[in-house]
Amino acid sequence: MAKFKGALIGCGFFAVNQMHGWRDLPDVEIVAICDRDPERLDIVGDQFGVARRYRSAEEMFADGGFDFVDVATTVGSHRALVELAAHHKVPVICQKPFAPTLADAKAMVTAAEAAGIPLMIHENFRWQTPILAVKAVLESGAIGTPFWGRVSFRSGFDVFSGQPYLAKGKRFIIEDLGIHSLDIARFLFGDAGRMTARTKRINPEIAGEDVATMLLDHDNGITSIVDVSYATKLPEEPFPETFVEIDASQGTLRLGKDYALTVHGPKGTTRSVVAPNLLPWASRPWHNIQESVALIQKHWIERLAAGAEPDTSGRDNLKTFALVEAAYLSAERGETIALEELLG
Repeated sequence: MAKFKGALIGCGFFAVNQMHGWRDLPDVEIVAICDRDPERLDIVGDQFGVARRYRSAEEMFADGGFDFVDVATTVGSHRALVELAAHHKVPVICQKPFAPTLADAKAMVTAAEAAGIPLMIHENFRWQTPILAVKAVLESGAIGTPFWGRVSFRSGFDVFSGQPYLAKGKRFIIEDLGIHSLDIARFLFGDAGRMTARTKRINPEIAGEDVATMLLDHDNGITSIVDVSYATKLPEEPFPETFVEIDASQGTLRLGKDYALTVHGPKGTTRSVVAPNLLPWASRPWHNIQESVALIQKHWIERLAAGAEPDTSGRDNLKTFALVEAAYLSAERGETIALEELLG
């Protein structure tokens, strides 16, 4: 089978994981890379043996010769690059967060749909092995119908050392991390119609919030809490694990430290470990996220080959992005926000 040829825009901190993920797929070859920084361009190009290197996305698209593009840049450039890909009718994956504003995100979805190209957001946390295991339990009916859930990510890990720009934005934890946790809540519990949120800034050296607690009213009647923190000092650092609690009509589920999964239902209690695989190029503690990168990219290629919409399509991700916007609005106003106010 002929390989899918891809291009990558953005050769920064996280993009190296994406390049490893692409290299692991036998039916994919990254044939071109682009970055404004010539040093980063050469580091990634040399490491992965990519000869075509560009400092201009326009020039790279003009030369063409690839079947999809992976946009791994910071959020401010996303709309222009997605619209450029749409102009050239090249399927595109875009790093999260989707866009600077919900209006930009909607415009990007419109541009992709008008061009007839698939657009997927690299929302990889729902592809983590432990989260997939939780989803499988829910779908099996082992604990009945959920009525309450919690998605929790609490850590004191120094994320700013590898990504110093995170300390400078007026928005931090909801936009950078909470978006993942909110997407997990949608993935597990369905879409939400109402959001109530509270935020705090504990670290005086950063500009944005580093703690957020969000209450979601899901359309199917489930209530969930999504709480995220980078200011939590624990005896054992859990980064980058996401914890999940679910109460249901016939039992409970708990995903805890070290990927311990406890499921209690009518047939008794089972305990297992749903740890991610440590890929050859991955490193602890990042291996959970790194494996999910490989899994979502595999999903993209499978859907591209089948001509089917990816699970985290641009249109789907508008709902996750709207939850982020609703959280900031709720925290600012001190009131509950209806999602229809944002999505229309």
